Amino acid sequence: MTSSEPLPTLLIIPTGIGCDLGGYAGDAIPTARLLANASECLITHPNVMNGGSLYWPNPHIHYVEGYSLNLFAAGEVFLKPVRQQKVGLLLDAGLDSDLKKRHLQVADGCIASLGLNIGPVISTETSLKINLKKGFSGSSWGNIEEPDVLLRGAEKLKIAGATAIAVITRFPDDSEDLETKLYRQGHGVDLIAGTEAVISHFLVKNLLIPCAHAPAFEPLPIDYDLDPRTSGEEIGYTFLQSVLVGLSRAPDLICKADLNSNENSVLQSKTLLSNRNLGAVVVPQGALGGEAVLSCIEKFIPLIIVANQGVLNVSSSKMRLDCIGSDKAKNILYASNYLEAAGIITALRHGINIKSLRRPIYGIEELNE
Repeated sequence: MTSSEPLPTLLIIPTGIGCDLGGYAGDAIPTARLLANASECLITHPNVMNGGSLYWPNPHIHYVEGYSLNLFAAGEVFLKPVRQQKVGLLLDAGLDSDLKKRHLQVADGCIASLGLNIGPVISTETSLKINLKKGFSGSSWGNIEEPDVLLRGAEKLKIAGATAIAVITRFPDDSEDLETKLYRQGHGVDLIAGTEAVISHFLVKNLLIPCAHAPAFEPLPIDYDLDPRTSGEEIGYTFLQSVLVGLSRAPDLICKADLNSNENSVLQSKTLLSNRNLGAVVVPQGALGGEAVLSCIEKFIPLIIVANQGVLNVSSSKMRLDCIGSDKAKNILYASNYLEAAGIITALRHGINIKSLRRPIYGIEELNE
């Protein structure tokens, strides 16, 4: 790989753990844009790119759902860039007529104004009944009471020709909940994010096509103390816009087993992204226990750990990363912010020794027999 070539980089900011940057409504999009320009190939997930009514399409950013990222990092799935996905809409039967119409109007607007390929549209047989919960760590999660109904609807969309799926489910209205108020003021965890991840993970695991979720609520009352990081969720009736834009260019998911059985696999593999292409993975300090991160550590992929406070405390010290052997240790890099992370990615991409950029700088030592 020459220094002018892209350095495929994986950016992970886990969902529902209240990160200072990336724990709100698309507030990590500027970071994704920065790292995409540094690397010229950024692979990241909906939590980073979904900003409610706000979005930023970028040809250097690959929009990949979280469960898919785990499979990709483990080498079980390859990513195939596409020109356009046909995004099917799966609507929760629990939506009332006005909320349903609002979401259909968003889809119409994205076709008319953005040129997206959206459809078919299917409603589930019955209401999915979403429950929101919070773990002991403070992170959000939840469950679906009718997962079989969700899966049947998604399967119908796939059979009908959808190559990606946007799911819209009716979430409990909780505008008076203290946690919601704290979140809107920038002091809490996004209570819906964990359940959103459960929904998309479930569908990708069963269908292996790009999926993302948009929650449906009644509009919240105005909050005069609103944190700017949550404002993307306040300027429209739905959160669907950014989901449709992301899914419209999400890469196809190619199973490793299917590739190995394909006669043209050698030719096809040259057009796919695999974990072997990864040059770096960027993740918050305290959120190092995820499957994708562990896979990257195992494969000696440079890990850039960024100071980005959340409610989890699975840190480099807890993981004992500072105690591992020298070969792996040199691939553990630390950044105080994402600006610094972008500099590290640039150095890696252009073959600049990271040690030469830090002070103090130590003299080279002779290896004694």
